Amino acid sequence: MGGTATMAGDQTLLQVEGLSIALPRGAERAHAVEDISFTLNRNEILCVVGESGSGKSMTANAIMGLLPLPHVRPVAGRIVFEGEDLLTKSEAELRRLRGSRVGMIFQEPMTALNPLMTIGRQIGEVFDAHGRIDRRERRRLIMKLLADVGLPDPEVLIDTHPFRLSGGQRQRVMIAMALALEPAMLIADEPTTALDVTTQAQILDLIRSLQASRHMGVMFITHDFGVVAEIADRVAVMQTGKIVELGPAGQVLNDPQHPYTRRLIGAVPQFAPPERPAPAGEILLNVEGLKKTYTTSRGLFVKKREVAAARDITFEIRRGETLGLVGESGSGKSTVGRCLVRLLDTDGGHIRFRDLDFASLRGEALRAQRRHIQMVFQDPYASLNPRQKVGRIIAQGPRAIGVPEAQATARARELLELVGLGAAAAERYPHEFSGGQRQRIGIARALALDPELLVADEPVSALDVSVQAQVLDLLDDIKQRLNLAMLFITHDLRVAAQICDRMAVMRLGEIVEYGPTHRVFNDPQHPYTRDLLAAVPGRDWTIPEVALQDGSPPA
Repeated sequence: MGGTATMAGDQTLLQVEGLSIALPRGAERAHAVEDISFTLNRNEILCVVGESGSGKSMTANAIMGLLPLPHVRPVAGRIVFEGEDLLTKSEAELRRLRGSRVGMIFQEPMTALNPLMTIGRQIGEVFDAHGRIDRRERRRLIMKLLADVGLPDPEVLIDTHPFRLSGGQRQRVMIAMALALEPAMLIADEPTTALDVTTQAQILDLIRSLQASRHMGVMFITHDFGVVAEIADRVAVMQTGKIVELGPAGQVLNDPQHPYTRRLIGAVPQFAPPERPAPAGEILLNVEGLKKTYTTSRGLFVKKREVAAARDITFEIRRGETLGLVGESGSGKSTVGRCLVRLLDTDGGHIRFRDLDFASLRGEALRAQRRHIQMVFQDPYASLNPRQKVGRIIAQGPRAIGVPEAQATARARELLELVGLGAAAAERYPHEFSGGQRQRIGIARALALDPELLVADEPVSALDVSVQAQVLDLLDDIKQRLNLAMLFITHDLRVAAQICDRMAVMRLGEIVEYGPTHRVFNDPQHPYTRDLLAAVPGRDWTIPEVALQDGSPPA
Protein backbone atom coordinates (compact mmCIF):
# COMPACT_ATOMS: atom_id res chain seq x y z
CA MET A 1 0.00 0.00 0.00
CA GLY A 2 1.04 3.66 -0.15
CA GLY A 3 3.06 5.52 2.49
CA THR A 4 1.88 6.00 6.07
CA ALA A 5 -0.65 8.84 6.26
CA THR A 6 -0.45 11.46 8.99
CA MET A 7 -3.89 11.45 10.48
CA ALA A 8 -3.66 14.17 13.11
CA GLY A 9 -6.33 16.89 12.82
CA ASP A 10 -3.82 19.71 12.23
CA GLN A 11 -2.53 17.80 9.20
CA THR A 12 -5.84 18.11 7.35
CA LEU A 13 -5.19 19.74 3.98
CA LEU A 14 -8.61 19.51 2.32
CA GLN A 15 -12.11 19.11 3.73
CA VAL A 16 -15.05 18.49 1.41
CA GLU A 17 -18.27 18.90 3.40
CA GLY A 18 -21.74 18.05 2.05
CA LEU A 19 -20.81 18.96 -1.54
CA SER A 20 -23.57 18.74 -4.17
CA ILE A 21 -23.09 19.66 -7.84
CA ALA A 22 -26.20 20.21 -9.98
CA LEU A 23 -26.45 19.02 -13.58
CA PRO A 24 -28.45 20.84 -16.28
CA ARG A 25 -32.17 20.17 -16.57
CA GLY A 26 -32.86 17.06 -18.64
CA ALA A 27 -29.72 15.18 -17.55
CA GLU A 28 -29.91 11.53 -16.46
CA ARG A 29 -29.88 12.61 -12.81
CA ALA A 30 -30.28 15.87 -10.92
CA HIS A 31 -26.80 15.94 -9.36
CA ALA A 32 -23.38 14.91 -10.66
CA VAL A 33 -22.26 14.78 -7.02
CA GLU A 34 -24.66 14.64 -4.08
CA ASP A 35 -23.87 15.40 -0.43
CA ILE A 36 -20.33 13.98 -0.37
CA SER A 37 -17.86 14.54 2.44
CA PHE A 38 -14.23 13.48 2.83
CA THR A 39 -10.84 14.80 3.95
CA LEU A 40 -7.34 14.69 2.47
CA ASN A 41 -4.36 14.93 4.82
CA ARG A 42 -0.83 16.10 4.19
CA ASN A 43 1.56 13.29 3.28
CA GLU A 44 -1.32 11.03 2.21
CA ILE A 45 -2.62 9.43 -0.99
CA LEU A 46 -6.42 9.22 -1.17
CA CYS A 47 -7.70 7.12 -4.08
CA VAL A 48 -11.18 8.03 -5.35
CA VAL A 49 -12.55 4.99 -7.19
CA GLY A 50 -15.65 4.44 -9.29
CA GLU A 51 -16.99 3.81 -12.75
CA SER A 52 -17.52 6.39 -15.50
CA GLY A 53 -20.26 8.79 -14.43
CA SER A 54 -19.71 8.21 -10.71
CA GLY A 55 -18.67 11.85 -10.13
CA LYS A 56 -14.92 11.37 -9.52
CA SER A 57 -13.65 13.85 -12.10
CA MET A 58 -16.50 16.27 -11.40
CA THR A 59 -15.39 16.42 -7.76
CA ALA A 60 -11.79 17.15 -8.83
CA ASN A 61 -12.95 19.87 -11.23
CA ALA A 62 -14.99 21.49 -8.45
CA ILE A 63 -11.89 21.60 -6.22
CA MET A 64 -9.86 23.17 -9.04
CA GLY A 65 -12.63 25.63 -9.96
CA LEU A 66 -12.90 24.12 -13.46
CA LEU A 67 -16.63 23.30 -13.58
CA PRO A 68 -18.43 24.49 -16.76
CA LEU A 69 -20.42 27.22 -15.00
CA PRO A 70 -23.29 28.07 -14.96
CA HIS A 71 -24.60 24.83 -16.49
CA VAL A 72 -22.87 22.59 -13.93
CA ARG A 73 -22.48 24.29 -10.57
CA PRO A 74 -22.06 23.60 -6.84
CA VAL A 75 -25.41 24.07 -5.06
CA ALA A 76 -24.53 22.96 -1.51
CA GLY A 77 -21.59 22.29 0.77
CA ARG A 78 -18.04 23.59 1.21
CA ILE A 79 -14.57 22.81 -0.16
CA VAL A 80 -12.14 23.98 2.52
CA PHE A 81 -8.47 24.00 1.46
CA GLU A 82 -5.87 25.16 3.98
CA GLY A 83 -8.68 26.75 6.03
CA GLU A 84 -10.37 28.66 3.16
CA ASP A 85 -13.60 27.76 1.35
CA LEU A 86 -12.74 27.52 -2.36
CA LEU A 87 -16.40 27.90 -3.37
CA THR A 88 -16.34 31.51 -2.12
CA LYS A 89 -13.24 32.44 -4.13
CA SER A 90 -13.31 34.63 -7.24
CA GLU A 91 -11.94 33.33 -10.55
CA ALA A 92 -8.84 35.53 -10.11
CA GLU A 93 -8.21 34.06 -6.65
CA LEU A 94 -8.66 30.51 -7.99
CA ARG A 95 -6.21 31.22 -10.82
CA ARG A 96 -3.57 32.23 -8.27
CA LEU A 97 -4.27 29.05 -6.30
CA ARG A 98 -4.09 26.67 -9.28
CA GLY A 99 -0.52 25.59 -9.83
CA SER A 100 0.90 27.42 -6.81
CA ARG A 101 -0.95 25.48 -4.07
CA VAL A 102 -2.95 22.86 -6.02
CA GLY A 103 -1.56 21.02 -9.05
CA MET A 104 -3.42 18.70 -11.42
CA ILE A 105 -2.34 15.89 -13.75
CA PHE A 106 -4.85 15.20 -16.51
CA GLN A 107 -5.75 11.81 -17.99
CA GLU A 108 -4.67 12.40 -21.59
CA PRO A 109 -1.44 14.43 -21.78
CA MET A 110 -1.50 14.84 -25.56
CA THR A 111 -4.77 16.79 -25.42
CA ALA A 112 -3.57 18.80 -22.39
CA LEU A 113 -0.28 19.83 -24.01
CA ASN A 114 -0.05 22.38 -26.84
CA PRO A 115 1.43 20.51 -29.86
CA LEU A 116 2.86 23.77 -31.29
CA MET A 117 4.86 24.75 -28.21
CA THR A 118 8.08 23.24 -26.90
CA ILE A 119 8.07 21.48 -23.55
CA GLY A 120 10.18 24.25 -22.00
CA ARG A 121 7.82 27.02 -23.11
CA GLN A 122 4.78 25.18 -21.76
CA ILE A 123 6.31 24.59 -18.33
CA GLY A 124 7.60 28.17 -18.41
CA GLU A 125 4.01 29.44 -18.73
CA VAL A 126 3.36 28.10 -15.21
CA PHE A 127 6.06 30.42 -13.87
CA ASP A 128 4.79 33.31 -16.01
CA ALA A 129 1.26 32.94 -14.61
CA HIS A 130 2.49 33.26 -11.02
CA GLY A 131 5.16 35.97 -11.21
CA ARG A 132 8.27 36.58 -13.25
CA ILE A 133 11.49 34.62 -12.84
CA ASP A 134 14.81 35.50 -14.49
CA ARG A 135 14.95 33.77 -17.90
CA ARG A 136 18.21 31.95 -17.21
CA GLU A 137 17.02 30.83 -13.77
CA ARG A 138 13.71 29.67 -15.24
CA ARG A 139 15.48 27.46 -17.80
CA ARG A 140 17.61 25.94 -15.04
CA LEU A 141 14.49 25.23 -12.92
CA ILE A 142 12.66 23.63 -15.88
CA MET A 143 15.58 21.31 -16.61
CA LYS A 144 15.74 20.36 -12.92
CA LEU A 145 12.00 19.57 -12.98
CA LEU A 146 12.45 17.38 -16.08
CA ALA A 147 15.29 15.55 -14.35
CA ASP A 148 13.24 15.17 -11.13
CA VAL A 149 10.47 13.35 -13.01
CA GLY A 150 12.98 10.97 -14.59
CA LEU A 151 13.11 12.31 -18.14
CA PRO A 152 16.39 11.71 -20.03
CA ASP A 153 18.45 14.55 -21.54
CA PRO A 154 16.54 17.52 -20.06
CA GLU A 155 18.76 19.92 -22.01
CA VAL A 156 17.40 18.37 -25.24
CA LEU A 157 13.80 17.74 -24.15
CA ILE A 158 13.32 21.33 -23.03
CA ASP A 159 13.35 22.39 -26.70
CA THR A 160 11.32 19.39 -27.96
CA HIS A 161 7.65 19.36 -29.03
CA PRO A 162 5.16 16.96 -27.32
CA PHE A 163 4.48 14.82 -30.41
CA ARG A 164 8.11 13.63 -30.37
CA LEU A 165 7.67 12.06 -26.92
CA SER A 166 6.16 8.73 -25.92
CA GLY A 167 2.95 8.56 -23.88
CA GLY A 168 4.85 7.92 -20.66
CA GLN A 169 7.24 10.80 -21.33
CA ARG A 170 4.33 13.17 -22.02
CA GLN A 171 2.73 12.13 -18.74
CA ARG A 172 6.01 12.90 -16.94
CA VAL A 173 5.98 16.37 -18.53
CA MET A 174 2.45 16.88 -17.16
CA ILE A 175 3.67 15.85 -13.71
CA ALA A 176 6.58 18.31 -13.99
CA MET A 177 4.13 21.12 -14.88
CA ALA A 178 1.85 20.21 -11.95
CA LEU A 179 4.78 20.25 -9.51
CA ALA A 180 6.56 23.33 -10.91
CA LEU A 181 5.52 25.61 -8.04
CA GLU A 182 5.70 22.90 -5.36
CA PRO A 183 1.97 22.72 -4.53
CA ALA A 184 0.71 21.34 -1.23
CA MET A 185 -1.90 19.18 -2.99
CA LEU A 186 -1.81 17.18 -6.22
CA ILE A 187 -4.90 15.92 -8.04
CA ALA A 188 -4.14 13.07 -10.47
CA ASP A 189 -7.13 12.27 -12.73
CA GLU A 190 -6.66 8.77 -14.22
CA PRO A 191 -3.00 9.56 -15.02
CA THR A 192 -2.03 5.98 -15.96
CA THR A 193 -5.16 4.67 -17.73
CA ALA A 194 -3.77 4.95 -21.27
CA LEU A 195 -0.28 3.66 -20.42
CA ASP A 196 1.42 0.29 -20.81
CA VAL A 197 1.90 -1.76 -17.67
CA THR A 198 5.64 -1.03 -17.33
CA THR A 199 5.19 2.71 -17.99
CA GLN A 200 2.24 2.72 -15.58
CA ALA A 201 4.43 1.17 -12.88
CA GLN A 202 7.09 3.84 -13.44
CA ILE A 203 4.54 6.69 -13.20
CA LEU A 204 3.01 5.23 -10.00
CA ASP A 205 6.48 4.91 -8.44
CA LEU A 206 7.26 8.48 -9.49
CA ILE A 207 4.06 9.94 -8.00
CA ARG A 208 4.53 8.00 -4.78
CA SER A 209 8.20 9.05 -4.37
CA LEU A 210 7.48 12.72 -5.18
CA GLN A 211 4.55 12.71 -2.74
CA ALA A 212 6.75 11.32 0.02
CA SER A 213 9.70 13.64 -0.64
CA ARG A 214 7.52 16.78 -0.83
CA HIS A 215 5.01 15.72 1.88
CA MET A 216 2.08 16.47 -0.43
CA GLY A 217 -1.51 15.33 -0.17
CA VAL A 218 -2.48 13.43 -3.35
CA MET A 219 -6.03 12.84 -4.56
CA PHE A 220 -5.65 10.01 -7.07
CA ILE A 221 -8.69 9.32 -9.27
CA THR A 222 -8.90 5.88 -10.87
CA HIS A 223 -11.20 2.99 -11.80
CA ASP A 224 -8.38 0.42 -11.45
CA PHE A 225 -8.31 -1.43 -8.12
CA GLY A 226 -4.86 -2.79 -8.97
CA VAL A 227 -3.59 0.81 -8.90
CA VAL A 228 -5.44 1.36 -5.61
CA ALA A 229 -3.71 -1.68 -4.08
CA GLU A 230 -0.36 -0.32 -5.25
CA ILE A 231 -0.54 3.29 -4.11
CA ALA A 232 -3.42 4.19 -1.76
CA ASP A 233 -3.39 5.09 1.93
CA ARG A 234 -7.16 5.60 2.02
CA VAL A 235 -9.95 4.89 -0.47
CA ALA A 236 -13.26 6.60 -1.27
CA VAL A 237 -15.62 4.56 -3.49
CA MET A 238 -18.14 6.59 -5.54
CA GLN A 239 -21.34 5.38 -7.19
CA THR A 240 -23.67 7.68 -9.19
CA GLY A 241 -22.50 10.81 -7.39
CA LYS A 242 -22.34 9.48 -3.84
CA ILE A 243 -19.54 8.11 -1.65
CA VAL A 244 -20.69 4.62 -0.67
CA GLU A 245 -17.54 3.51 1.15
CA LEU A 246 -14.62 5.37 2.73
CA GLY A 247 -11.76 3.97 4.78
CA PRO A 248 -8.13 2.80 4.98
CA ALA A 249 -6.93 1.06 1.82
CA GLY A 250 -6.31 -2.28 3.55
CA GLN A 251 -9.82 -2.35 4.94
CA VAL A 252 -11.62 -1.39 1.71
CA LEU A 253 -9.52 -3.74 -0.46
CA ASN A 254 -9.58 -6.77 1.82
CA ASP A 255 -12.88 -6.42 3.68
CA PRO A 256 -15.23 -4.29 1.53
CA GLN A 257 -18.52 -3.51 3.26
CA HIS A 258 -20.76 -1.98 0.59
CA PRO A 259 -22.30 -4.32 -2.03
CA TYR A 260 -21.20 -1.97 -4.83
CA THR A 261 -17.57 -2.04 -3.64
CA ARG A 262 -17.72 -5.83 -3.44
CA ARG A 263 -19.08 -6.11 -6.97
CA LEU A 264 -16.45 -3.72 -8.35
CA ILE A 265 -13.62 -5.65 -6.68
CA GLY A 266 -15.19 -8.95 -7.73
CA ALA A 267 -15.10 -7.80 -11.37
CA VAL A 268 -11.31 -7.27 -11.30
CA PRO A 269 -9.67 -10.03 -13.38
CA GLN A 270 -7.66 -12.34 -11.13
CA PHE A 271 -3.93 -12.32 -11.73
CA ALA A 272 -3.60 -16.10 -11.45
CA PRO A 273 -4.77 -17.89 -14.63
CA PRO A 274 -6.49 -21.27 -14.25
CA GLU A 275 -4.76 -24.32 -15.72
CA ARG A 276 -6.66 -25.02 -18.93
CA PRO A 277 -6.58 -28.22 -21.00
CA ALA A 278 -4.48 -28.07 -24.16
CA PRO A 279 -6.60 -27.00 -27.16
CA ALA A 280 -7.57 -30.05 -29.21
CA GLY A 281 -9.42 -28.52 -32.18
CA GLU A 282 -8.13 -28.46 -35.73
CA ILE A 283 -5.46 -25.89 -36.62
CA LEU A 284 -7.45 -23.07 -38.18
CA LEU A 285 -4.71 -20.47 -38.65
CA ASN A 286 -0.99 -21.03 -39.13
CA VAL A 287 1.30 -18.00 -39.29
CA GLU A 288 4.88 -18.63 -40.42
CA GLY A 289 7.69 -16.08 -40.67
CA LEU A 290 5.37 -13.06 -40.93
CA LYS A 291 7.23 -9.83 -41.65
CA LYS A 292 6.02 -6.23 -41.80
CA THR A 293 8.26 -3.15 -42.08
CA TYR A 294 7.17 0.48 -42.01
CA THR A 295 9.24 2.92 -44.04
CA THR A 296 9.03 6.65 -43.34
CA SER A 297 10.71 9.63 -44.95
CA ARG A 298 10.74 13.12 -43.41
CA GLY A 299 12.00 15.18 -46.33
CA LEU A 300 14.26 15.57 -49.34
CA PHE A 301 17.50 15.60 -47.36
CA VAL A 302 16.46 13.20 -44.61
CA LYS A 303 17.25 9.51 -44.84
CA LYS A 304 14.31 7.14 -44.89
CA ARG A 305 13.69 5.31 -41.63
CA GLU A 306 12.66 1.67 -41.45
CA VAL A 307 10.90 0.12 -38.46
CA ALA A 308 10.43 -3.65 -38.33
CA ALA A 309 6.98 -3.93 -36.70
CA ALA A 310 6.88 -7.70 -37.20
CA ARG A 311 9.92 -9.93 -37.62
CA ASP A 312 9.59 -13.64 -38.33
CA ILE A 313 6.29 -14.00 -36.42
CA THR A 314 5.21 -17.64 -36.12
CA PHE A 315 2.24 -19.11 -34.23
CA GLU A 316 -0.90 -21.20 -34.71
CA ILE A 317 -4.48 -20.96 -33.48
CA ARG A 318 -6.81 -23.94 -33.13
CA ARG A 319 -10.58 -23.94 -33.39
CA GLY A 320 -12.16 -23.08 -30.05
CA GLU A 321 -8.91 -21.56 -28.71
CA THR A 322 -8.07 -18.03 -27.55
CA LEU A 323 -4.46 -17.04 -28.18
CA GLY A 324 -3.35 -13.90 -26.36
CA LEU A 325 -0.91 -11.56 -28.11
CA VAL A 326 0.53 -9.35 -25.36
CA GLY A 327 3.13 -6.61 -25.19
CA GLU A 328 3.65 -2.89 -24.80
CA SER A 329 2.70 -0.17 -27.29
CA GLY A 330 5.04 -0.35 -30.25
CA SER A 331 5.69 -4.08 -29.81
CA GLY A 332 3.93 -4.83 -33.12
CA LYS A 333 0.92 -6.77 -31.82
CA SER A 334 -1.74 -4.59 -33.51
CA THR A 335 0.26 -4.72 -36.75
CA VAL A 336 0.11 -8.52 -36.66
CA GLY A 337 -3.66 -8.39 -36.08
CA ARG A 338 -4.18 -6.04 -39.02
CA CYS A 339 -2.05 -8.23 -41.27
CA LEU A 340 -4.24 -11.23 -40.40
CA VAL A 341 -7.43 -9.48 -41.52
CA ARG A 342 -5.57 -7.98 -44.49
CA LEU A 343 -5.98 -4.36 -43.49
CA LEU A 344 -2.21 -4.33 -44.04
CA ASP A 345 -0.19 -6.21 -46.67
CA THR A 346 2.70 -8.28 -45.38
CA ASP A 347 6.33 -8.03 -46.49
CA GLY A 348 7.03 -11.73 -46.14
CA GLY A 349 5.95 -14.99 -44.59
CA HIS A 350 2.71 -16.97 -44.78
CA ILE A 351 -0.75 -16.64 -43.24
CA ARG A 352 -2.45 -19.99 -43.83
CA PHE A 353 -6.13 -20.15 -43.04
CA ARG A 354 -7.01 -23.83 -43.38
CA ASP A 355 -5.19 -24.69 -46.63
CA LEU A 356 -5.44 -21.19 -48.09
CA ASP A 357 -2.49 -18.75 -48.16
CA PHE A 358 -4.42 -15.71 -46.96
CA ALA A 359 -1.46 -13.33 -47.37
CA SER A 360 -1.29 -13.91 -51.12
CA LEU A 361 -4.96 -13.23 -51.90
CA ARG A 362 -5.91 -10.19 -53.95
CA GLY A 363 -9.03 -8.58 -55.36
CA GLU A 364 -12.17 -10.71 -55.64
CA ALA A 365 -10.49 -13.76 -54.12
CA LEU A 366 -9.64 -11.74 -50.99
CA ARG A 367 -13.16 -10.32 -50.73
CA ALA A 368 -14.63 -13.80 -50.95
CA GLN A 369 -12.44 -15.19 -48.14
CA ARG A 370 -12.18 -12.17 -45.86
CA ARG A 371 -15.50 -12.99 -44.19
CA HIS A 372 -13.85 -15.93 -42.38
CA ILE A 373 -11.55 -13.65 -40.31
CA GLN A 374 -13.19 -10.61 -38.71
CA MET A 375 -11.94 -7.92 -36.33
CA VAL A 376 -13.25 -6.28 -33.14
CA PHE A 377 -11.59 -2.87 -32.79
CA GLN A 378 -10.29 -1.10 -29.69
CA ASP A 379 -12.44 2.04 -29.99
CA PRO A 380 -15.99 1.01 -30.89
CA TYR A 381 -17.21 4.59 -31.30
CA ALA A 382 -14.50 5.52 -33.82
CA SER A 383 -15.19 2.35 -35.83
CA LEU A 384 -18.99 2.80 -36.01
CA ASN A 385 -20.55 5.21 -38.51
CA PRO A 386 -22.33 7.83 -36.36
CA ARG A 387 -24.80 8.64 -39.19
CA GLN A 388 -26.17 5.14 -39.55
CA LYS A 389 -28.46 3.15 -37.31
CA VAL A 390 -26.95 0.17 -35.57
CA GLY A 391 -28.98 -2.41 -37.48
CA ARG A 392 -27.77 -1.05 -40.80
CA ILE A 393 -24.14 -0.98 -39.60
CA ILE A 394 -24.29 -4.67 -38.64
CA ALA A 395 -26.08 -5.66 -41.85
CA GLN A 396 -23.53 -3.93 -44.12
CA GLY A 397 -21.13 -6.90 -44.28
CA PRO A 398 -23.74 -9.50 -45.28
CA ARG A 399 -25.27 -7.12 -47.85
CA ALA A 400 -21.82 -6.56 -49.36
CA ILE A 401 -21.48 -10.27 -50.15
CA GLY A 402 -24.94 -10.53 -51.68
CA VAL A 403 -27.19 -11.45 -48.75
CA PRO A 404 -30.71 -10.04 -49.42
CA GLU A 405 -31.63 -6.90 -47.45
CA ALA A 406 -34.42 -8.53 -45.43
CA GLN A 407 -32.23 -11.50 -44.46
CA ALA A 408 -29.28 -9.27 -43.49
CA THR A 409 -31.56 -7.07 -41.36
CA ALA A 410 -33.06 -10.09 -39.61
CA ARG A 411 -29.59 -11.46 -38.92
CA ALA A 412 -28.55 -8.08 -37.42
CA ARG A 413 -31.47 -8.25 -34.99
CA GLU A 414 -30.58 -11.84 -34.04
CA LEU A 415 -27.00 -10.79 -33.30
CA LEU A 416 -28.12 -7.85 -31.17
CA GLU A 417 -30.11 -10.36 -29.11
CA LEU A 418 -27.03 -12.62 -28.93
CA VAL A 419 -24.83 -9.84 -27.52
CA GLY A 420 -27.45 -8.84 -24.96
CA LEU A 421 -28.74 -5.56 -26.41
CA GLY A 422 -32.09 -6.70 -27.80
CA ALA A 423 -33.46 -6.41 -31.33
CA ALA A 424 -34.91 -2.93 -30.70
CA ALA A 425 -31.35 -1.55 -30.53
CA ALA A 426 -31.22 -1.87 -34.34
CA GLU A 427 -33.21 1.37 -34.67
CA ARG A 428 -30.84 3.50 -32.56
CA TYR A 429 -27.64 5.38 -33.41
CA PRO A 430 -24.19 4.61 -31.90
CA HIS A 431 -24.10 7.79 -29.78
CA GLU A 432 -27.17 6.58 -27.88
CA PHE A 433 -25.18 3.73 -26.30
CA SER A 434 -22.57 3.52 -23.54
CA GLY A 435 -18.97 2.46 -24.27
CA GLY A 436 -19.62 -1.14 -23.22
CA GLN A 437 -22.78 -1.30 -25.30
CA ARG A 438 -20.95 0.06 -28.35
CA GLN A 439 -18.34 -2.66 -27.93
CA ARG A 440 -21.16 -5.23 -27.97
CA ILE A 441 -22.32 -3.68 -31.26
CA GLY A 442 -18.77 -4.03 -32.60
CA ILE A 443 -18.81 -7.72 -31.63
CA ALA A 444 -22.20 -8.21 -33.33
CA ARG A 445 -20.87 -6.59 -36.51
CA ALA A 446 -17.83 -8.88 -36.48
CA LEU A 447 -20.10 -11.92 -36.14
CA ALA A 448 -22.44 -10.87 -38.95
CA LEU A 449 -20.41 -12.71 -41.60
CA ASP A 450 -20.26 -15.94 -39.53
CA PRO A 451 -16.45 -15.85 -39.17
CA GLU A 452 -14.41 -18.75 -37.87
CA LEU A 453 -11.70 -16.52 -36.36
CA LEU A 454 -12.09 -13.27 -34.42
CA VAL A 455 -9.19 -10.82 -34.05
CA ALA A 456 -9.98 -8.70 -30.96
CA ASP A 457 -7.62 -5.71 -30.73
CA GLU A 458 -7.64 -4.31 -27.16
CA PRO A 459 -11.45 -4.65 -27.06
CA VAL A 460 -11.82 -3.83 -23.34
CA SER A 461 -8.92 -1.44 -22.64
CA ALA A 462 -11.14 1.67 -22.57
CA LEU A 463 -13.89 0.17 -20.40
CA ASP A 464 -14.65 0.30 -16.68
CA VAL A 465 -13.76 -2.85 -14.76
CA SER A 466 -17.34 -4.11 -14.40
CA VAL A 467 -18.21 -3.42 -18.07
CA GLN A 468 -14.88 -5.01 -19.02
CA ALA A 469 -15.87 -8.15 -17.11
CA GLN A 470 -19.22 -8.29 -18.92
CA VAL A 471 -17.62 -7.94 -22.38
CA LEU A 472 -14.99 -10.59 -21.56
CA ASP A 473 -17.70 -12.98 -20.39
CA LEU A 474 -19.66 -12.26 -23.58
CA LEU A 475 -16.64 -12.96 -25.81
CA ASP A 476 -15.88 -16.19 -23.98
CA ASP A 477 -19.53 -17.30 -24.16
CA ILE A 478 -19.80 -16.55 -27.88
CA LYS A 479 -16.51 -18.34 -28.57
CA GLN A 480 -17.77 -21.48 -26.86
CA ARG A 481 -21.28 -21.37 -28.33
CA LEU A 482 -20.09 -20.80 -31.90
CA ASN A 483 -16.82 -22.79 -31.53
CA LEU A 484 -14.78 -19.84 -32.77
CA ALA A 485 -11.05 -19.26 -32.58
CA MET A 486 -9.84 -15.90 -31.28
CA LEU A 487 -6.65 -13.85 -31.33
CA PHE A 488 -6.93 -11.54 -28.31
CA ILE A 489 -4.54 -8.56 -28.46
CA THR A 490 -3.94 -6.81 -25.14
CA HIS A 491 -1.37 -5.11 -22.92
CA ASP A 492 -3.38 -5.99 -19.78
CA LEU A 493 -1.96 -9.16 -18.26
CA ARG A 494 -4.88 -9.51 -15.82
CA VAL A 495 -7.25 -9.69 -18.78
CA ALA A 496 -4.96 -12.14 -20.60
CA ALA A 497 -4.92 -14.39 -17.53
CA GLN A 498 -8.70 -14.52 -17.50
CA ILE A 499 -9.46 -15.24 -21.16
CA CYS A 500 -6.42 -16.71 -22.97
CA ASP A 501 -5.62 -20.42 -23.39
CA ARG A 502 -2.13 -19.67 -24.70
CA MET A 503 -0.01 -16.51 -24.91
CA ALA A 504 2.54 -15.05 -27.28
CA VAL A 505 4.59 -12.22 -25.74
CA MET A 506 5.83 -9.61 -28.23
CA ARG A 507 8.70 -7.17 -27.87
CA LEU A 508 10.01 -4.86 -30.60
CA GLY A 509 8.40 -6.86 -33.40
CA GLU A 510 9.40 -10.31 -32.16
CA ILE A 511 7.70 -13.05 -30.17
CA VAL A 512 10.00 -13.62 -27.19
CA GLU A 513 7.82 -16.15 -25.32
CA TYR A 514 5.07 -18.52 -26.41
CA GLY A 515 3.15 -21.16 -24.49
CA PRO A 516 0.18 -22.03 -22.26
CA THR A 517 -0.99 -19.02 -20.25
CA HIS A 518 -0.66 -20.87 -16.94
CA ARG A 519 2.96 -21.76 -17.68
CA VAL A 520 3.90 -18.27 -18.92
CA PHE A 521 2.51 -16.66 -15.76
CA ASN A 522 3.99 -19.17 -13.31
CA ASP A 523 7.29 -19.95 -14.99
CA PRO A 524 8.21 -17.11 -17.40
CA GLN A 525 11.36 -17.88 -19.35
CA HIS A 526 12.24 -14.54 -20.95
CA PRO A 527 13.44 -11.52 -18.88
CA TYR A 528 10.98 -9.25 -20.71
CA THR A 529 8.05 -11.45 -19.70
CA ARG A 530 9.26 -11.39 -16.11
CA ASP A 531 9.49 -7.58 -16.24
CA LEU A 532 5.94 -7.31 -17.62
CA LEU A 533 4.52 -9.58 -14.91
CA ALA A 534 6.42 -7.75 -12.15
CA ALA A 535 5.04 -4.38 -13.31
CA VAL A 536 1.33 -5.31 -12.98
CA PRO A 537 -0.11 -2.97 -10.30
CA GLY A 538 -1.42 -4.79 -7.24
CA ARG A 539 -0.10 -8.14 -8.39
CA ASP A 540 0.46 -9.25 -4.77
CA TRP A 541 -3.06 -8.25 -3.70
CA THR A 542 -5.42 -11.21 -3.34
CA ILE A 543 -9.05 -10.42 -4.18
CA PRO A 544 -11.09 -11.27 -1.04
CA GLU A 545 -13.55 -14.17 -1.12
CA VAL A 546 -16.40 -11.89 -0.03
CA ALA A 547 -16.01 -9.98 -3.33
CA LEU A 548 -15.60 -13.10 -5.48
CA GLN A 549 -18.79 -14.61 -4.05
CA ASP A 550 -20.85 -11.66 -5.31
CA GLY A 551 -20.80 -12.35 -9.02
CA SER A 552 -23.45 -9.84 -10.13
CA PRO A 553 -22.10 -6.82 -12.03
CA PRO A 554 -22.44 -3.32 -10.53
CA ALA A 555 -25.75 -1.70 -11.35
